[in-house]
Amino acid sequence: MITRLEARAEPREVVGSGEGVVVDRVSRSFGALKALDGFCLRVAPDEFVALVGPSGCGKSTLLDLVCGLSRPDEGSISAGEAVLMPQRDGLLPWLTAEDNAGLALRVAGASRTAAREAARLHFASFGLEGFERAHPGELSGGMRQRVAFLRTLLAGRPVLGLDEPFGALDALTRARMQEWLSVTLGREPRTTLLVTHDIEEAVLLADRVVLMSPRPGRVVAELDVELPRPRVRSDPAILALRERAMAVLER
Repeated sequence: MITRLEARAEPREVVGSGEGVVVDRVSRSFGALKALDGFCLRVAPDEFVALVGPSGCGKSTLLDLVCGLSRPDEGSISAGEAVLMPQRDGLLPWLTAEDNAGLALRVAGASRTAAREAARLHFASFGLEGFERAHPGELSGGMRQRVAFLRTLLAGRPVLGLDEPFGALDALTRARMQEWLSVTLGREPRTTLLVTHDIEEAVLLADRVVLMSPRPGRVVAELDVELPRPRVRSDPAILALRERAMAVLER
């Protein structure tokens, strides 16, 4: 049975113009190791869902499946076109920031000039203005992640898979990036699946937090975070949700 934990402000109507995700009784094994077993999940268009659970519970495996990087052994997934942003930014050191950001457009057939122009349009709103010609080695960790995220958005896919995107950053930069991501997706919504070990991050960013069991991964609880944005760490409602989620995972 799935437990539902809720924090409500004003009722939230989930509406979106993009594509949602349906994961129906999906199982995935690697040899004798079963990562997922009968996993079910529905994500509404433009909904932000965070997946939280112990290490090895199949969170990243699920993201790979949703993004089409591997196939389930059993069950089915409907996710439209999805793109994955992994923990490492994956920027190419020999390319400038604008060329890295426009890489997905180049792969899709755009000219270098067109890709650069499309990327430059977003550099100011991404806090990157003035760094268009900088190489990755000249950028801070947070700036590199913003370039990587812009590259992901410019791929034009309606579904985003974010696999611990801020896991390699220091605590202060991570907090700033969480706030930035919340604002950016508020401005340009996408159906988003975030894998994170950080329950506080999940509660701060997501519309819904899905708590997973140890391997093989199953959904054990769902936490609706129907609180207004921007959210603050010190908000008692945020702290209460974090504690309730921790209690479920500790069991």
